[in-house]
Amino acid sequence: MANITLVDDDENIVASVSLALESHGHKVVAYHDGATGLEALEASPPDLAILDVKMPRMDGMEVLRRLRQTSQIPVIMLTSKDEEIDEILGFNLGADDYIHKPFSQRLLIERVKALLRRSGGDGGEPEPSAEISGKAIRRGKLVMDPARHESTWDGKAVKLTVTEFLLLQALAQRPGFVKSRDNLMDAAYDDQVYVDDRTIDSHVKRMRKKFRVVDNEFDAIETLYGVGYRYRES
Repeated sequence: MANITLVDDDENIVASVSLALESHGHKVVAYHDGATGLEALEASPPDLAILDVKMPRMDGMEVLRRLRQTSQIPVIMLTSKDEEIDEILGFNLGADDYIHKPFSQRLLIERVKALLRRSGGDGGEPEPSAEISGKAIRRGKLVMDPARHESTWDGKAVKLTVTEFLLLQALAQRPGFVKSRDNLMDAAYDDQVYVDDRTIDSHVKRMRKKFRVVDNEFDAIETLYGVGYRYRES
């Protein structure tokens, strides 16, 4: 169904994860250190990448940071650490999802399935939320094309991850209307995936940074503290 790159130095995890994914029809290519994995991801981008945080030669955070300079492929991070700061850092760097070790293979399969469905990497079209059609959205300087997963600001391309695109799409669909963090979770994540408020905040912060690269006065995403976010059409 999908081409998946797995980068993890634990041979037992590589073997078990590869077997589980392949049993569901996916093609898995595995690497055991970050540097080699990054080279492979850049040379031949898969439909989805699974990265361990702690690896030799280059850790997963650095792989993700460098990967996001050139690619917006969906990324799931694996970590054995139980510190919140690592998860927030991963989302700030552009991770789409996080799974803590030890995890069940069923959980991993469901997370992979959900992310591929959102991105269209399962062979179908990217899955829109209930409110959103596949038609292009035009809001002032913003143009979003869900069918091509492309977004521009004042004619300049802004590359967003799958999760970032879905969050912005939900906001831009109804400018001026407030979306709570729960609303945004529903728009960007599968029903079986729970993320906390800080995850949404991290994605929004990263989106703003990307738009301010092409327009340092970008302020279309407003924060209503204690309530949520809304898109302001200029």
